[in-house]
Amino acid sequence: MSRRQKERIILTAGLLIAISFLLKIGAGLGLVSDLLMIAAALTAGYPIMKNAIQAIRYRIVGIEALVTIAVTGAILIQEYWEAAAVTFLFMLGSYLEARAIERTRSSLKSLMALVPATSSIIRDGIEVKVPSDEVREGELVLVRPGESIPVDGTVLKGKAIINQAAITGESVPVSRDKDAKVFSGTVIEHGYLEIMAEKVGGDTTFARILHMVEEAQEAKAPTQKFIEKFARFYTPAIFGLAIIVYLVTRDVELTLTLLVIACPGAMVISAPVSIVAGIGNGARNGILFKGGDTLEKAGKVQVAAFDKTGTLTIGKPQVTRIHVLDGNEEKLLQLAARAEYLSEHHLARAIVAEASSRAAAAIVPAEQFQALPGKGVEATVEGRKLVIGNRRLMADYSILYDQEVTRYVSIEEDRAQTVVFVADEQRVLGLISIADVLRDEAYELVHALKKSGVQQVVMLTGDNERTAAAVARELGIDQYYAELLPEDKVRILRDLQNQYTVAMIGDGVNDAPALAVADVGIAMGGSGTDAAIETADVVLMSDRLSNLPYALGLSHATMKNMRQNITFAVVVVLILLIGVLTGSVFMASGMLVHELSVLAVIMNAVWLTRYRGRKTKPTIFTRNRGIPNGMQSSSGQ
Repeated sequence: MSRRQKERIILTAGLLIAISFLLKIGAGLGLVSDLLMIAAALTAGYPIMKNAIQAIRYRIVGIEALVTIAVTGAILIQEYWEAAAVTFLFMLGSYLEARAIERTRSSLKSLMALVPATSSIIRDGIEVKVPSDEVREGELVLVRPGESIPVDGTVLKGKAIINQAAITGESVPVSRDKDAKVFSGTVIEHGYLEIMAEKVGGDTTFARILHMVEEAQEAKAPTQKFIEKFARFYTPAIFGLAIIVYLVTRDVELTLTLLVIACPGAMVISAPVSIVAGIGNGARNGILFKGGDTLEKAGKVQVAAFDKTGTLTIGKPQVTRIHVLDGNEEKLLQLAARAEYLSEHHLARAIVAEASSRAAAAIVPAEQFQALPGKGVEATVEGRKLVIGNRRLMADYSILYDQEVTRYVSIEEDRAQTVVFVADEQRVLGLISIADVLRDEAYELVHALKKSGVQQVVMLTGDNERTAAAVARELGIDQYYAELLPEDKVRILRDLQNQYTVAMIGDGVNDAPALAVADVGIAMGGSGTDAAIETADVVLMSDRLSNLPYALGLSHATMKNMRQNITFAVVVVLILLIGVLTGSVFMASGMLVHELSVLAVIMNAVWLTRYRGRKTKPTIFTRNRGIPNGMQSSSGQ
């Protein structure tokens, strides 16, 4: 039933009730007054009865069935006012509930409003306006100040200040010019852009966000499932109680009143309305929970386990030094870049980027390529087999190196450098040192997580022991595990899960198995790979660690809100039951209190849409603070 239809029914029933009172009190027309009350009861009661019959066809005895039976009985015993009041209040409550629930979904609606209905594109050499869902991949899109970008793509011309809050949750605008990537749903505040469309329609980042949020708001939390299961047994139990009350008291009105006030409306809605509001708040702040169950589990996290590269670091490592053992530096770098060209690993990207900056021509990928997760790559370049990666990869291929290489690597690792071995089938050809930069907000992260209820912060990394120790020492991480393969991360997470509820935070392809195994998998959406984002339960679209404590705090607030709603709903039903059985609550007044309790539950959930929590702010700390007491290390070797 539409909102307009509900409004007409409520207005008609309310008018009939008002006229009925005036005729009875002012003119003494009791019979006409009673007929108008019956008309009001039937007007407001018909949609209730219709819904009850439809539910019974599916073997569901719900709230509408209780109200229908009670109202029918009230008319039969000539309690016309009670019948009219109950149906009117039920319809009015249903209408107000729908309006209030719309507010809990306001975050999603505000996001959807950012999708432009039409887009300006260049087609056949001229600018034309077309519906945004008709823009094709490869077309040139023009976006002016105040307009939303309708596609994901690359800037070909222009410069603009863009508000990316819809994607990242960050309110600070960013500058974008030639060759920069831009996303649908973001808004140009100043400037002008010409964009080559790369992802359109339902494939855009913004469309995927909307889809995930819509699915999440429909997914049910364990508490919600329990309440719905309880309600299926609760309603028949009320019927049974009503029959017992009638057999003991022979009081029809008391029995009918019991049916009305025992409706578990507030209880049934207490969990889903909180979940919808919490997920909507997260979406508005660049945090995507993929369901009510995830939102509930996130509030119980005791251990936060982090990947290092791209998660605790900015994910943009750079080559800092090249040590050549055979050949020359440029040749070694080019061989490594060609071998690593198809790899998605952050260290591979650093090597390719360095080689590209030095080369005059484009880098040609290897003839054959195989990624070896947690170790490196094997590739064939110019007919020559190369293996590029860490110590473990060298051991797998029985590639030996002397004490001088060992000393060099140790010195570099003590400087928090990651050393990549470049070798052929016989010997090490050279060593490439790579360093990444820790995220500014990482320094306050441990403190903020502890305040949000996390008991322990650990780091799981495939990097070497010395580099891992340096990062853990600098950030004050409780425990770290180094030189891990993806399966090692899974094993360690399972060990931790024997004692704790564990969240895994990562961004790479290598992290996908760990994200899947963890109680709550959290992906860094900005720099994260598609595999990590698809596998994770929560996605931080802003790529800022400061959103993690906010996400956990929002989960805590949502669970607290849900518990408040459930407790309130149960207490109201118990009070009403006691009131009915003691003769102090009647049918109309009981329905009024019931509907008010439902509205109170919804308005309490609406508060979650205004939850702001406490995000960490980048803080400058003194580096090399020393290893905290109790910090442990563990190597994957």
